Amino acid sequence: MFKLYHQVSRLVNECMMDEGVSLARSKFLLLLECQGPQRSTDIACALGFAPRTVTEAIDGLERDKLVKRDPDPKDRRAKIVSITDMGRTVISAAQQPQHKTIEAIFNVLTEDQKQHMKEIIRCLSEKTDELQRERDKNAGDAEPAAPRPLQAVS
Repeated sequence: MFKLYHQVSRLVNECMMDEGVSLARSKFLLLLECQGPQRSTDIACALGFAPRTVTEAIDGLERDKLVKRDPDPKDRRAKIVSITDMGRTVISAAQQPQHKTIEAIFNVLTEDQKQHMKEIIRCLSEKTDELQRERDKNAGDAEPAAPRPLQAVS
């Protein structure tokens, strides 16, 4: 499953790069397009990235005129990041090869196989959500685990 995920991600990324935006950059742009202007800390939280990583990514996106920063009217120390018209154009162009590539990959399956796969993914997703909720619930109750040394895998 992980191998397929990485293969698909790599291929989709390469196809999107042909249109001028990587899969990683598209995540930032899509977030801003769908949810509107955001503070960098909110972007980091939404995407699960470290704040420093987000700042560096925004620097590059701003340099390429895909996003802009404006002062936050509620906090003079913060900036609000928003997508530009050029960013919208780039993300729109990049989504076409993304969708086309994913469609080409999954069209090898019959309609029955696709439906079966959707059901399997739904079941796995529900179980993953359940396990995450249990972890989150128990996180406050437990002492942090001591780090264990890495062991070589043969």
